[in-house]
Amino acid sequence: MEAEKWGRRIRAFRKLKGYTQQSFANALGVSIAIIGEIERGNRVPSKEIIQQITEKLNISIEELSPLDKNES
Repeated sequence: MEAEKWGRRIRAFRKLKGYTQQSFANALGVSIAIIGEIERGNRVPSKEIIQQITEKLNISIEELSPLDKNES
């Protein structure tokens, strides 16, 4: 469930910023398979990948985080 939430949010922000999966993977220096697995909810992104994603998308971790305020 957590992986799916991360994936949906990452996909939404990636598309909002105009990246394709391929261009985003290239920008992060990872394979497109990793991005696809994360976005489909098959893989929870590591802290390192989350940091890279937030830097590339110019957003904060708080904006990207799928946690509801009530879940903290």
